[in-house]
Amino acid sequence: VLEEDHPQSVRHVFYRMTDPRLPVPVPKTDHGPNNGYRAVQDRIKKLRRSGQLPYGWIADATRRGYHTSTFADAGAFLSQMAGLYRGDLWAQSPYYVEVWCESRSIAGVIEDTCRELAVSLYPCGGFSSITLAYEAAQTINWHCGEGKLCLIYYIGDYDPAGVLIDRALERELREHLGSEVGLHFRRMGITEDQIAEFDLPTKPRKPGDKRALHVKETVEAEAMPASILRTLLRQEIERWLPEGALETVKVAEASEQQHIRRMADILQGRDE
Repeated sequence: VLEEDHPQSVRHVFYRMTDPRLPVPVPKTDHGPNNGYRAVQDRIKKLRRSGQLPYGWIADATRRGYHTSTFADAGAFLSQMAGLYRGDLWAQSPYYVEVWCESRSIAGVIEDTCRELAVSLYPCGGFSSITLAYEAAQTINWHCGEGKLCLIYYIGDYDPAGVLIDRALERELREHLGSEVGLHFRRMGITEDQIAEFDLPTKPRKPGDKRALHVKETVEAEAMPASILRTLLRQEIERWLPEGALETVKVAEASEQQHIRRMADILQGRDE
């Protein structure tokens, strides 16, 4: 599974391993004595430590370090920063796009796609804090103050809580948007149609939960194969870019990065 598509989170792999069409599928459980998730997690750990599975094939955005970058001098700074230079991919687009997701697990598998397409990614960790929503709304106000339409794509679980999280998030964002800012908010996954289309594994809803009674069977966002999730996201985002923008900006970026490196050489006394 990981050779065909990486990176994936452990939870994505777990759902692939519960496929009943496999010779020996793992139990579709993440608790109790017959814990399928723990079995997959343990196998992945052993394969990574034995060198059979590259560490980079598993995405984990839930734990990160915080680092302070330092530099020998201004030339060293420019030299290291040259590769980070990005052109404004959306400069000629009338749209500003963001992606929000319910979990950091999902964020880990779509982060590279969002970075390549220069869109902001927000893992909200369930019901978003009002601080995060407020700060995100101020960013939207800044980007869309000159008439751009804001498009937000949301990815979250299809369960009694999950189908309410995006609604609560949209309400909170709209609370802090300027009157001139237009917002189009769309749940990109998981949807009821996708469950049928991609034959996603379901679990019964928790008994006693009175929320969203129309949800009969639940599906975690990680049940969507990572490659399909990335493809759907890319298709949605790229449709709002001007034709040829990605290729044009990449050429301009390479030229600007080379210019920055030449300036770094001058500062470091390497200019011929």
